[in-house]
Amino acid sequence: TGSSGINAEYGQHYYITNNLSMTLTLLRRIPQKPVNTVPRRLASHFKFVVAGGGSGGCAVASNLVKHGSVAVIDPAETHYYQPMWTLVGAGLKTTQQSSMSQTQCVPQRANWMKTKVAGFDPDKNTVYVASAFGNKEITYDYLVVALGLDIRFDKVKGLPEALGKDGVCSNYGAGNADYTWNVLSSFKSGDALFTFPSAPIKCAGAPQKIMYLADAHLRKTGVRDSCTLTYHTALPAIFGVPKYAAVLSGLAEEKGCGVEVKSDLVEVCGRNKEAMRPTES
Repeated sequence: TGSSGINAEYGQHYYITNNLSMTLTLLRRIPQKPVNTVPRRLASHFKFVVAGGGSGGCAVASNLVKHGSVAVIDPAETHYYQPMWTLVGAGLKTTQQSSMSQTQCVPQRANWMKTKVAGFDPDKNTVYVASAFGNKEITYDYLVVALGLDIRFDKVKGLPEALGKDGVCSNYGAGNADYTWNVLSSFKSGDALFTFPSAPIKCAGAPQKIMYLADAHLRKTGVRDSCTLTYHTALPAIFGVPKYAAVLSGLAEEKGCGVEVKSDLVEVCGRNKEAMRPTES
């Protein structure tokens, strides 16, 4: 997640670009030929097994097929380019534009196992996959784990119930960013809080990016002076890498965005429009 390009293989031709719009345009032009599917009773060993068919897993698989048999394990029918969801939240793209059929993303010479990973046994070079006929053992010479992260909204008290209404939004998760844009496009005055949690997340820059995009939209619509934008991060600095933290601190100041460090979101009450952080002892 967070890479600037997608590698897609079709036959002997490779499309590699750092321009996201161009990449998706090229991928959509690729005919949706069936991805290789080996009967599961026979598909028991591969030189490479890639667990996860997201942008990272498919990009790696597209290179590995040149060096031996590859299995990509992922149950999803739809592939999402998740970095685009920040742009969806800012009204610059749509969720539909971030998605395409998984058959267009898994390399043609790879074997797509449309199922979930049930477990690993690295001592036996084995991956267990779930299926209607019970867990199946897949053995490998090399394993790539690219399963991504689960988003745990439940770790913030009240957030699962509040998300998607009363102005509580997130750009993480398919479809969530649409509500972000609904909120932003109707925001005329008041306080907007942007948060970065204490736990690891996908793309550490995403919470700041949507704040700067919101700033640009509010300036464009002429209501920025009526709005307060504040970035709350659980970290001791605006960003974890000092070199970039210095630049981003200056950028936030230039745009008039407040920054609160060591400020972790622990509870949300959407109906009261309250966001709580830990009580100081």
